Amino acid sequence: MIVGGGRRGVVAAACYVARTFGVRSAMPMFKALQACPDAVVVSLNIDKYRRVGREVRALMLELTPLVEPVSIDEAFLDLSGTERLHHAGPAMTLVRFARRVEDEIGITVSVGLSHNKFLAKLASDLEKPRGFSIIGRAETAARLADLPVAVVPGIGAAAQARLSKLGISHLRHVRGTPLADLTRLLGREAAELIRFSNGEDARPVRPERATKSVSAETTFDADLRGFEELQAVLWRLCERVSRRLKAAGLAGGSVVLKLKDAQFRLRTRTASGLPPTQLAGRLYDASLRLLKAECDGTAFRLIGVGAADLRDAAEADRGDLADPEVVRDAKREAAVDRLREKFGEAAVQRGLAFRAR
Repeated sequence: MIVGGGRRGVVAAACYVARTFGVRSAMPMFKALQACPDAVVVSLNIDKYRRVGREVRALMLELTPLVEPVSIDEAFLDLSGTERLHHAGPAMTLVRFARRVEDEIGITVSVGLSHNKFLAKLASDLEKPRGFSIIGRAETAARLADLPVAVVPGIGAAAQARLSKLGISHLRHVRGTPLADLTRLLGREAAELIRFSNGEDARPVRPERATKSVSAETTFDADLRGFEELQAVLWRLCERVSRRLKAAGLAGGSVVLKLKDAQFRLRTRTASGLPPTQLAGRLYDASLRLLKAECDGTAFRLIGVGAADLRDAAEADRGDLADPEVVRDAKREAAVDRLREKFGEAAVQRGLAFRAR
């Protein structure tokens, strides 16, 4: 089974049987179906995933306030000092947590327990699905010795190829290599590789992670090259980003346009130094100027737009002598938002949006 979009989309997730055929997350769907043509494809249901993710996160927060979300389905927990609260050690606490998630929410989880984030993440991947693995302090060196360097974050195929020239393929090889030699190959990442190979990771669990951008994108069923067609899709994406900014209490001071052509080449263009805004219209105006400059006859398979340089919503769309219309624009969008909240998303639409259908 593969979860993802149409043939032009990408793989969001795949069952472990499909993975044996080479299917992996973020792979283009057409390549996944070439590798595993008998797979059943299930459409995405992002709203459901977010709802279930919030339910699991709520159960995590009952164990400790130190919960650091990593993605929609993954988080680090710091259970230090919770033994008296839960009348059990961390291992038993997590066993109960996993059982509760299954009983109350109806999904399974994989748990990795160790004395730092790197090792906990490593342990969580050892026995998926529905796994529970522990890497204790005393066994850390032995457990890491025979693992490939690829388990270290940031050590991709290019870095692995460079390391192989020094005969380094596993973490045990890293331990005996001088820092100077590794630095010549990897630069600043060399010191981190050495620390991880020795099971050292001083990163704390941070319950609050600053949001760096708010974005939305879509992949087309057929490539688009016409400005008018792309313009309509861009408007719908700007409305989506606007809703997310408002829900998060944020405003953007820059706009980023993302385009991917038929050969999967990516173009990223940024308009920065903008007055902070949450308004779909303002996001659209800035990104439309970027889009016009890129519509040169190229066929695009994906378009995305995002707000970056984020600020507090209190700084958004206040207007001044140079831009007195922004307050009126904000009131107009607020009225539309209220109508949609009461009567549904389709209650009020800009004419431009109908082209995107």
